[in-house]
Amino acid sequence: MRFTSAYTQNPICTPSRVSVLSGQYCHNHGYYGLSGPRPEALPSFFSHFRAYGYRTAGIGQLHTPNDPRNWLEDHLDLFADSFESATGEYMASPYYDQIRARGLLEQEDFHLGYDLHPELCMEGMPSKLPFELSQEGHAVQTATGFLDECAGRPFCVQVSLERPHEVFYPTQCFWDMYPEDLDLPPTINQDPSGRPPHFQEAFAAFHNWTGALEPHGFEAAARRLWRGYLACITQTDHAVGLLLDYLDRAGLADNTVVVYHADHGGYSGAHGIQEKAPGICSEAVCRIPFLWRVPGLTAAGRVCSHLTENVDLAPTITSLCGLPAMETTDGHDLTGLLGGGEEPVREVAVTEHPWSKALRWGPWRFVHYQPEMFEGQDVGELYNLETDPDETRNLYHDPAHQDIVHQCRRLLLEWLLRTTRVRSVWPADDWQAERMSYFTAGDGKESNAAGPALRLARGQVHYL
Repeated sequence: MRFTSAYTQNPICTPSRVSVLSGQYCHNHGYYGLSGPRPEALPSFFSHFRAYGYRTAGIGQLHTPNDPRNWLEDHLDLFADSFESATGEYMASPYYDQIRARGLLEQEDFHLGYDLHPELCMEGMPSKLPFELSQEGHAVQTATGFLDECAGRPFCVQVSLERPHEVFYPTQCFWDMYPEDLDLPPTINQDPSGRPPHFQEAFAAFHNWTGALEPHGFEAAARRLWRGYLACITQTDHAVGLLLDYLDRAGLADNTVVVYHADHGGYSGAHGIQEKAPGICSEAVCRIPFLWRVPGLTAAGRVCSHLTENVDLAPTITSLCGLPAMETTDGHDLTGLLGGGEEPVREVAVTEHPWSKALRWGPWRFVHYQPEMFEGQDVGELYNLETDPDETRNLYHDPAHQDIVHQCRRLLLEWLLRTTRVRSVWPADDWQAERMSYFTAGDGKESNAAGPALRLARGQVHYL
């Protein structure tokens, strides 16, 4: 089953992944940048499932807070980040140990592109490694090995496939599936004049790029990039197929919930942008794939257009597996929609940075930027995605659409107020209690039944 209007909470890897795993919005868990200090008290769906007897594994690019050690280390039976150790040591992982043992470190795609030849990061070209030595191949081998060891015990496993993140070096067989003269994205030369300043700057930088490989020139380099991007998607599809085949062979397919999703989208030439950095500007980065296979519930080929978010994953898989709900999540249970229901779970979906937030509401895509971001300028974006799916006409300053701008801004403010978790408040009215982390009495002590210490003593929570 496919959700066509699913959104990430943040267009950057780490904060998005923290939202997925915790089920919390960024303004509640507090992460907006890469890596960062370990959130000691924040639970993940891994810690929740593990508390109820599931074996847990995180495999591939986990990219979660890692200072002084990775947040997920204590939540997992198998910590298998492909890039780093649990203490954040770069290239200290079983994957890189395997590459080193074969004398192939200088040919490994990400080490080659990021460390040895950074000028190749934006390029597309075939990998020098076979699929089984790619990060995707290693992740599949690690995951199937872990599932073999589970031997009938329930499991909760995340296989975080690295591609199609740059660098775009797919295995040769996938590169060869796309022609050298393939069509470029139709929006690659789209006029950016209605976009915010940082988007226009990224557009200009990309169009001034002539590539690091022969033949040079913007169009040739952009075509290599697009070819590599598409081939990397196909490589990821192949890896997913291998995992699904394993579930079939192992007799697990009829008793395993499978979810395919992403932490964010990308450009790779769409809208004339190479990197995802100005990502909150566009659907290309904020909207994500969200595919579910739930035995006995989802119908193959069903499509749902209702708004969903990455924070919905944690409460939904918890519900589907019959576990008590995680008290700390902000997302919604999608079980009703998965079963074919048509009752929406939310009115808006939001992707957020600290000073900018993108709202999806009905046909509208609205982006709020704080004036301080652009030297006091009133910068914003508004697109009608039903009539303008390529976001070619920014209606933010259009006099005929000011009512929509104001409605979007009000909805965004109400969403932020409604979803923000508070540590304490007095007096604690009933409607406030639903968003409380915990109550305190007037003297700051936990004197009532809602206090975390008392709830923990009664076994009602496993973490705070």
